Amino acid sequence: MENTEDSHTLSPLSTDSGTVSGPEIIAMSEVAKHNKDDDCWIVVDGIVYDVSDFLDGHPGGKKVLANEGGKDATKKFNLFHDAGVMRKYGPRLMVGILEGSKAHKRAMREAKGITGTSEKRARAIEKTLSSMFGPAPELSTDVLVRTMPYGQLVPYGDPSWYQTLNSPYYKKSHVEWRFKCRKWMEKHIIPFVTKWNENYGPEGGYKEVITQMYKDGIMPACVGPPWPARYVGSQGPKDFDAFHELIFIDEMSRCASGGVCWGLLGGITIGLPPVINFGSEELKKRIVPDCLSGKKVICLCITEPWAGSDVAGLRTTAKKSECGKYYIVNGSKKWITNGVWADYFTVAVRTGGPGAKGISMLVVEKDMEGVTTRHMKCQGVWASGTTYINFEDVKVPVENLVGKENKGWKYVMYNFNHERWSLIVQTNRFARVCYEEAFKYATKRKTFGRPLIKYQAIRMKLGEMIRKIESVQNWLETVTFQLTTMSKKEQNLKLGGLIALLKTHASKTFEFCAREAAQIFGGAAYTRGGVGEKVERLYRDVRAYAIPGGSEEIMMDFGTREAAKKFERFSRL
Repeated sequence: MENTEDSHTLSPLSTDSGTVSGPEIIAMSEVAKHNKDDDCWIVVDGIVYDVSDFLDGHPGGKKVLANEGGKDATKKFNLFHDAGVMRKYGPRLMVGILEGSKAHKRAMREAKGITGTSEKRARAIEKTLSSMFGPAPELSTDVLVRTMPYGQLVPYGDPSWYQTLNSPYYKKSHVEWRFKCRKWMEKHIIPFVTKWNENYGPEGGYKEVITQMYKDGIMPACVGPPWPARYVGSQGPKDFDAFHELIFIDEMSRCASGGVCWGLLGGITIGLPPVINFGSEELKKRIVPDCLSGKKVICLCITEPWAGSDVAGLRTTAKKSECGKYYIVNGSKKWITNGVWADYFTVAVRTGGPGAKGISMLVVEKDMEGVTTRHMKCQGVWASGTTYINFEDVKVPVENLVGKENKGWKYVMYNFNHERWSLIVQTNRFARVCYEEAFKYATKRKTFGRPLIKYQAIRMKLGEMIRKIESVQNWLETVTFQLTTMSKKEQNLKLGGLIALLKTHASKTFEFCAREAAQIFGGAAYTRGGVGEKVERLYRDVRAYAIPGGSEEIMMDFGTREAAKKFERFSRL
């Protein structure tokens, strides 16, 4: 005789208008039957998976997973695994949706064609906030007042304006841009971060990703305001400013990988601006559009085996040929981001005497004879394409000179503020990711029968992280406001020392948060992969932000020397 109960445990998706195609809806009683080694189902976040063929390959051991057969394993799964695991394995293991779960309700809404749930949620939140605090005040300006909550809503897991606090800096266009950037990064970047890191970047580099980013109107933000409309059209956000760029870099940095961020932005954000700002019209026309659209890759070559922060001491030479048509380049560059994938190298060379006054900048091309590149494996930022480059008697046409001969020092210094500011944005988001991951882990990980968050020592660690992160964020936004209200000349005169000090504050905050987060995670953050993957990876990236772009020691000295100079000037007034 037919078991009537069993006949209803596996059913297609049903709505008021009838049955529609879609995933099977499975009752928990049916899941419970599949609890053997050769027939093992589990539930994670409302999705039913058949893990029978996966038991032998489970990193934590066969028995650990088999013991969860026929059960809802959501809590244990989330304790030990990152969501990326199910993005990778879930589609081929999924057998249906658990009846009555949130996933089931979501599927029902989608089957009925119900949309606008986010708008409904926003109205509910607005009503709640109004009941608690009264109506939001109407201002004559368009700055943000009581914005809707955005993101995962871990307290301090995002900047304060994401979490209903008011801000004088952000406007409606920033809110829309934030949504666009986050949606894009979560689709095109975050799912692939682990693979790219383990493989030292995508095969062949990031051109395909950058091309898509360009097509979707995001990539040109990397060179900062104004939007480079003459090269890529005007598809950028309205009134594009430094806060739009901050959002773009910040949202990308949620991927929790300095290597991926540098792989996408590390070359172009510092290698292309000298061409845009000082190159000839012919050079701009030939190079800029292709780099911004992803057809070509460009990188900056300043650091040498014997010259890092001491830029004026570089030794790579460029001597004019007898015919006067070429520069003959000889020398080496080290730790060059994106170098293995680059088509163009913006190279600082010595064309004159010693010191800063003898430096020029040339655009060297990959297919020029005498250019060789070698990938360097470093402690962190694995996916960035760190490179050692040799130039041996490379003939570079004089037309590839950027600006004027022996004026390269100015061009190098001109973009340092922007480079360091970009690093600060990345660094503080990485610190925030470490905090966010540690906070979430502390709420679900239990020791001695209590969640970690219940221990004062853990709360102290989280509190210390919060106060450091928010101090960097507020200083960063103050500096960014200066970038929106000052000319480039005024920025370089006033902000150099300040940004140098902020860079050190940010990298030290990142280092502190990476360490404290690792302590909260314990062994989970000492293991590549798993629930502590982001913290483990970022811990290795710390030095890449404390040294490049100006080491902490050089930045601290520079910042205080600039302060002393200002004091001398002010004392004469």
